[in-house]
Amino acid sequence: MHRFWIIVGYLFAVALLSAMVWSYGYRQALTQLSEKAEADLALASDGLSSQLQVYQELAVLMSDHPALKQLDNPADKFAARELLLEVADKTAAIDVIYADRDGQVLAAAHDVVQGNVKGQPAFERAMHGALGSSHGVLSGIGNRIFSYAAPAFGPDGQVVGSVMIIADIEDVERTWRGSTEAVFFIDRSGLVFISNRSELLFWQRFDGQVGITPPHAEAGSFASSRIGPHEIWSIGWGPYLPVRALHLTRDLPVIGMTGEVLMDIAPARRLAALQAAAVAAIFLAFGALLFLATERRRTLADANAVLESRVAQRTRALTAANVALRREVAERQEAEAALKRAQADLVQAGKLNALGQMSAGISHELNQPLMAIQQFADNGAAFLTRGKSEKATENLGRISEMAARMARIIKNLRAFARNESEPMGKVDLVQVIRTAVELTEPRLHADGVTLDWRPNTKPVYAWGGEVRLVQVFVNLINNAADAMSNQEERLIRIAIDNGERLAVTVRDIGPGIEEPEKLFEPFYTTKAVGSSEGMGLGLSISYGLVQSFGGNIRGTNASSGAIFTVELEYFKEDKAA
Repeated sequence: MHRFWIIVGYLFAVALLSAMVWSYGYRQALTQLSEKAEADLALASDGLSSQLQVYQELAVLMSDHPALKQLDNPADKFAARELLLEVADKTAAIDVIYADRDGQVLAAAHDVVQGNVKGQPAFERAMHGALGSSHGVLSGIGNRIFSYAAPAFGPDGQVVGSVMIIADIEDVERTWRGSTEAVFFIDRSGLVFISNRSELLFWQRFDGQVGITPPHAEAGSFASSRIGPHEIWSIGWGPYLPVRALHLTRDLPVIGMTGEVLMDIAPARRLAALQAAAVAAIFLAFGALLFLATERRRTLADANAVLESRVAQRTRALTAANVALRREVAERQEAEAALKRAQADLVQAGKLNALGQMSAGISHELNQPLMAIQQFADNGAAFLTRGKSEKATENLGRISEMAARMARIIKNLRAFARNESEPMGKVDLVQVIRTAVELTEPRLHADGVTLDWRPNTKPVYAWGGEVRLVQVFVNLINNAADAMSNQEERLIRIAIDNGERLAVTVRDIGPGIEEPEKLFEPFYTTKAVGSSEGMGLGLSISYGLVQSFGGNIRGTNASSGAIFTVELEYFKEDKAA
């Protein structure tokens, strides 16, 4: 019994909360509908005012037309009538009339007023020198009209007549009828004179109360109430009007009317009902889950004991697996360290292999200065013996130049051969290529290879490691020389492109690349098996070095020979930081 009353109390609380949510959601939805209704009413009001203002401005413009100044003979009157007829046809006006001070129509497009406009409110106001306007139902044809009358002044400044434009309200309504919510415009007497719903026409209110029920509507089928700041109408005036509607008004002093809109509130009620139903469903589901949870608590306690036992077993298994995984990670880390050492050794092996290929030329390059030093030393001693100190000084200077040349060659060799990984940073690419050219110059000279290399006058700074970049270009120059070993003409061109992207090209005139897709694979070589020229590691090593600098290297065939392009990043201060 106690459980029963708890359930009843919970259901009552859910119902109360749902009602509060419905009320709040309904008011919020009404606020949003009110904003939309206000925008629709403003749009319709501005459109109506703009359309009627066209006729007002037309009346003002036509009042000074020269064709209406002199109407003394039938020809002038005929010309004036043709003018007014053309204006009426182009503006869709019911009639365009020119009348004298007594209201007698002197010229008209159609003369729907039957010859006289005296007594018309718009005309009477025009006779006082002001722009007049009025609205009503045109007798005879029953059209709702809106009239504008503008005074015509004579040479002495006195009003001599008036131009009246009569607009058909139905024609104005036709452009926006049914396109928005129910919108209607009430004049100062409370009569609905303009509307996009024909059911509302000629309905009249007095001091905010219903005076005349619209046609085809049941008497007494109108009620008004307020929900917060919003006015709600309950009406039953036809299938094209809402049963319950949000009512808003907007004053239009320009045309002497009040615009009103009726926005259907059914969507707001549905939205509020959905919100209340959602809240009720959530809380009912929560209550049901809570009830089931209470009922199953004992069962879950037993299951929990079994689960804890299984968890303990699983934990032991995971612990064992974790130990094995850590052991495997340690082994992988050792293997990775070994791989890095092997890669470093491979790079060093590539350097030594290049040095081996260049050893004969380097020996000749060092032997030649040594012999020259010996000869200059002997000549210097002889000149000293003869007392020719100037000649001896000249020979000593040449000995110093030869020594400096040998020191530069040995310095480049030591830098190239040392086994260390210098940090990446700012590297002068021009100096790097100059060093690579000096290292390979003996071999190129011995093989009869012409080198076309015009260094830049200014440094070009790249991001990388100087020694490793030298090794890359030494490998590329040696490979180019090897490719042309079986031909008489041998030429290597080196160029730096320091445009938007920094790139260096090494081009030969050899036979080209046989298999470009395998070019950078380890141990891939086109040289004879057992050849002492290399093991096919130079390009693979160069590819890895350039990739480590964030660059790229590629090889392609040209019309004659092969082109290797090394792309590097420019040095940037923020990257160095």
